[in-house]
Amino acid sequence: MDPRETVDPPEGTGQTDELLPAQKLSKADGKRHVAALILARGGSKGIPLKNIKLLAGVPLLGWVLRAAVDSGMFQSVWVSTDHDEIEKVAKAWGAQVHRRSPEVSKDSSSSLETIQEFSRLTPEVDVICHLQATSPCLHPFHLKGALELITEQGYDSVFSVVRRHHFRWKEIKQGSEEKTLPLNLIPTARPRRQDWDGELCENGSFYFSTKEMLLKEQIMQGGKVAYYEMLPEFGYFGAPSPEVVRLMFCNISGCLTGGRIFMSVSGEEMVSINIRDTRGIRMLQKEDIEVVLLTSDMDPVAKLLTDRLTERTGCRVVQVGDEPLHLLRKMVEEKQLDWKDVAYMGSDQQDVSCLNLAGMSAVPGDAPNVAINASKYTCRKMGGAGALREFAEHILLQKEKAKSHREQHRIDRINF
Repeated sequence: MDPRETVDPPEGTGQTDELLPAQKLSKADGKRHVAALILARGGSKGIPLKNIKLLAGVPLLGWVLRAAVDSGMFQSVWVSTDHDEIEKVAKAWGAQVHRRSPEVSKDSSSSLETIQEFSRLTPEVDVICHLQATSPCLHPFHLKGALELITEQGYDSVFSVVRRHHFRWKEIKQGSEEKTLPLNLIPTARPRRQDWDGELCENGSFYFSTKEMLLKEQIMQGGKVAYYEMLPEFGYFGAPSPEVVRLMFCNISGCLTGGRIFMSVSGEEMVSINIRDTRGIRMLQKEDIEVVLLTSDMDPVAKLLTDRLTERTGCRVVQVGDEPLHLLRKMVEEKQLDWKDVAYMGSDQQDVSCLNLAGMSAVPGDAPNVAINASKYTCRKMGGAGALREFAEHILLQKEKAKSHREQHRIDRINF
């Protein structure tokens, strides 16, 4: 991932191939305002609202925002949009929102025009890091490495590339008598893959540039330009933490059950519980994670049913009001835990505060958008049909990742 300079400076600028000295930065003390900016227009023609479509339970936009926020490299993180639903998702994932004007929200509007509008409206920003919303494999270390080329090495523009080993041939239009020709190889000396470095191609993950390049030079890749090579990576699932979930709150209605009540002829009320979900609870309890089931004033569970749930699941059942956070905050404090140690599974409007606050949170796949936008994970399964089990497996997977991270850190400290 070694960066290299890719273009020569324009003639007459007086710049050389040497790195720019620190005193040539706009603020020599390194305290320039660096902002991350994701463009997410609502009028996509190919896939409507593609930027908030779920990918592995997370809005597409959320993957990029998570990497930006976790990198710790930006003084501010922004989403530029013209759509209310995208704005809600952006704020739920920790971003500020720039409501772009109609002039730069057209099908014909370019990214540069939108970024320039943002730059003019936020004069305090010195460096704009344009991250593509369709880049779920972006990691914080990519952003850190690329940004340091500007903040520490004096480059004006940096963009992401990947290495390709594709042999290219000249395209011939149908009906033409022209013959195709190789563009990047000699057929009689065709190299093996291991003997050829390949070619660097833009992958569109990000474009970083100083305000001067964007507004004065009217270009995203200008001045002293460098590329940052991205190696193949899986998506970024969040920063590994030595802390793992120790307490889980789960709504009965809509999560453990499907939110339906069955009534007999005699007036008895019954609910249906999936055995996979109760096994999910047992899996968490086996790992010393306390599970507390919640019922609300708006949807109370009969006392007899509460007793049966406690007997079957081994969980305490707590009745909460229309704002569960009021009671649950006290419970978390009494157990001397932080909310980062808490998992929360909800299914509707009243759960939004807890979904936002909990270290890990989830909703069933059939939850309303207001809950989906607030959660950190959206299950594929529906409420009462395996969603709780799916979230339990997700929690335990993160716990295993944290354990592996601690073990690797221990090995690294021993070896170095």
